[in-house]
Amino acid sequence: MRVLGIDPGLERTGWGIIDHQGSRLTFIAAGVIKSKSTETMAVRLCRIDAELTKVIEAYKPDTAAIEETFVNTNSASSLKLGQARGVAILSPARFGLEVAEYAANTVKKSVVGAGHAAKDQVGMMIKVLLPTSGELEADAADALAVAICHAHHYKPHKI
Repeated sequence: MRVLGIDPGLERTGWGIIDHQGSRLTFIAAGVIKSKSTETMAVRLCRIDAELTKVIEAYKPDTAAIEETFVNTNSASSLKLGQARGVAILSPARFGLEVAEYAANTVKKSVVGAGHAAKDQVGMMIKVLLPTSGELEADAADALAVAICHAHHYKPHKI
């Protein structure tokens, strides 16, 4: 099963692709979609959609997962993040992919073993679990963590 993991953000959306067979995880690709705060919201959201579409077309995942966002005290920031997250859910859904959602604590616990692990701990465990991934930006490592979490929790829907 090929899994697309997404760590949503307006300025930096991380993505990661892994293959999962039994207990074996294989790194395929990862990256970060970047936008500038000087660009309009529409341009930034279109970039997220266009780049995720390229990733999906290139790597053909079977399923996708995204990290849930938390609402912080700055409601404007939460709203902007929610818009980016909505686009990041829509992109794989347009290809007919199921998109699972996981809380950050669940993702961290799946990868590190502790729900309140620091970002650098997640990055270190990604290097251990996916040794061929090389040096990764933090958002790409987080997206791979989401993919690994989904691989551990995935249960196919029966039709």
